[in-house]
Amino acid sequence: MYPIGTLNGYKFADIFAVYEGKWIFCRQKVRTTWENPGGFIDSGETPLEAAKRELFEETGAVDFDIEPLCDTWIYGEVDGVDISARGQTYFAKVHTLANLPEEWEMEQLCFVDTPPLNLTYPEYTRKMFPLAVQKMKSAL
Repeated sequence: MYPIGTLNGYKFADIFAVYEGKWIFCRQKVRTTWENPGGFIDSGETPLEAAKRELFEETGAVDFDIEPLCDTWIYGEVDGVDISARGQTYFAKVHTLANLPEEWEMEQLCFVDTPPLNLTYPEYTRKMFPLAVQKMKSAL
């Protein structure tokens, strides 16, 4: 974890989002594990723009407040793909969710008090979650 704006060359944006007092985790159709919303930054996007887009695409969030938590540097491999990259992590308070269209990559959402046990990125999620909890407490 680094202060926001410390790193450069960002490749991803992740979001810890809360809706009606519960954390939102999502499960992709191709996985059996859960993750917080997020993904790669498209060409020409800022990390914040990517975070807003990913939050909508992965949860259906259409009305939310979002703010930066920190810069992050993740390294490792998931499903045989190197995910080593720098990114920014955000906190979002979601006010309104729309239905996820069937053609989107997400299969299911869960609303929980703590992260599920079977996580796609367990080390990252467990390290970042306490920071997100602090932000949530100050936002409520």
